[in-house]
Amino acid sequence: MSTLKYGVSLYSYTGDMYTLMTLDDAMRQIADLGATGIEILGEGNIPSYPTPSAAWIDRWHALLEEHALEATNYGSWIDSSMWRHRDLTADEGADMLAADLRLASTLGFTTLRPKIGVVSMDLRPHPIWEEVIERNLSLAADLDIVICPEIHAPTPIRHPVVEEYVSFIERTGTDHFRLLIDTGIFQRAITTANHDGLSEEAQEEGWRKPLALPMSDLESVLPYTAFIQAKFFDIDAQLVDQQIPWREILETLIASDWSGYLSSEYEGDRSPYRAVEQVRRQHALLHRLEGEIRGS
Repeated sequence: MSTLKYGVSLYSYTGDMYTLMTLDDAMRQIADLGATGIEILGEGNIPSYPTPSAAWIDRWHALLEEHALEATNYGSWIDSSMWRHRDLTADEGADMLAADLRLASTLGFTTLRPKIGVVSMDLRPHPIWEEVIERNLSLAADLDIVICPEIHAPTPIRHPVVEEYVSFIERTGTDHFRLLIDTGIFQRAITTANHDGLSEEAQEEGWRKPLALPMSDLESVLPYTAFIQAKFFDIDAQLVDQQIPWREILETLIASDWSGYLSSEYEGDRSPYRAVEQVRRQHALLHRLEGEIRGS
């Protein structure tokens, strides 16, 4: 039977985390939703990354226990373009991923999203990706962490990037490499959310041109999917989301007997504390819809 669990990415609280909220505040908000999982960005949320102090690690575990939360997905970067004069080598990328896998394990995470530099507008990963991942499969198995690259707009599911990932899974036979699906790929209407730094073209189209992928595409990759980032932009006071078709997504997950985490990733307006209310609305909506679909 499908078991859906709900968590929150600390990315949802970007802005507030730097000025208004501590890690303890964020965990308290997440637990108060009835959520059970927390997702972080390694470089963005860990002080003194990549070598946090023993005191901070102890505090992290104490807060997880205090708020009855589990560490879910760890966001990692393998920056293939970090040097002006050359690309990252596979050796360097493999070392970066290994270091993040070990840190993620120390903090109790069970999945890790490697964000590898891209070489095209449709987000094709740098060619080193396959060697970098393959050289870390044994370590991932030893640590019992699943490496799961993100399928994110503007990359659709039916695309060579996804085909290459699935082929890699089938070729290696590994249980420690899967997909992470970002629900922004199912977006059906533009949003007027204001994000500083967007290009004029992006502003004119709204915050990302909707791909509006069908649920049949989601169904086709669920056997290869380990984690879902529940991307959203705005949910109104009546718990209506004009952009993301949550009922159809949950119906597909439940009908396909998929189990795992949906982790809130709010990307709407960044005014203070708006994210807190928006994530709360999303969780209320998801719980209501799941209850209706299951008839409970």
